[in-house]
Amino acid sequence: MKAIRVYEFGGPEVMKIEEVPDLKPGAGQVVVRIYAAGVNPVDTYIRSGLYPSKPELPYTPGMDAGGVVESVGEGVKNFKAGDRVYISGTISGSYSEKALCSEGQVHPLPQKLSFARGASIGVPYGAAYRALFQRAAAIPGEVVLVHGASGGVGAAAIQLARAAGMHVIGTGGTEKGRALVKEQGAHHVLDHHASDHMEQILKLTDGKGVDVVLEILANVNLGKDLGILAQGGRVVIIGSRGTVEIDPRDAMRRDAAVLGMVLMNASECEMYSIHAALGAGLENGTLSPVVGKEIPLSDAARSHREIMEANAYGKMVLIP
Repeated sequence: MKAIRVYEFGGPEVMKIEEVPDLKPGAGQVVVRIYAAGVNPVDTYIRSGLYPSKPELPYTPGMDAGGVVESVGEGVKNFKAGDRVYISGTISGSYSEKALCSEGQVHPLPQKLSFARGASIGVPYGAAYRALFQRAAAIPGEVVLVHGASGGVGAAAIQLARAAGMHVIGTGGTEKGRALVKEQGAHHVLDHHASDHMEQILKLTDGKGVDVVLEILANVNLGKDLGILAQGGRVVIIGSRGTVEIDPRDAMRRDAAVLGMVLMNASECEMYSIHAALGAGLENGTLSPVVGKEIPLSDAARSHREIMEANAYGKMVLIP
């Protein structure tokens, strides 16, 4: 079978496609035939060697995918060969024609969803759910700002917040991206390149500020986020690409909280809860993954270059 392999940390060019041995499941494991693999920014951080936790070299990148169960190991109870599934985490990596997973990393994929959309669930929806509910403890009626809402995590966060009865403000950097944010259900959509967009947010809340900020680019926005929080407001940092200077007094006078989040820190119990909720939303249609671009697996290096560009639009997937 074909798979992307990385033998040294570095730029996108270190990813090479090659033939690797076929996979066989052990006890409690599942082999999934992959029809689409999700590309996430965290994949680029791991590949570059900048991520705190580094895989043992060589390795195959990727955590998300949509596909069909090919075989199961002893003791697997919830899946059988032929089942349509999405995966959120793997043992062997998802940038491949097949992936080896533990049973807990595999989840049913509704018939109405394509494999590409299945590949768009794991990290984006898992991160959005964890940030919104497990870290911010957001509740119906609160005002939620999703900063950089046109990417995979942002679109997922808007859908989750709307389904839970929250008032949602989303921002995007391009006209196309802002149209997507509106389509996903944001009540208000703003251009985060506009110099006065923070003032616009305060006006939308009658000066009270927002209860929750889901922050995709904290190194640019965190200092400003603290200035538009409501009393008791929370900022959850989902992504950051560097350092930032803040005024702690902005947090102090609001009794505000700045919360970090990494999806891989979630406990087994928390992950079970996340995917139980996502499964219900996918079944009833309140959650609908957005695929922005499909790229051949052999062109994985291009996907890593493009996903780090500023014009995020939905989820990028690789097609084996």
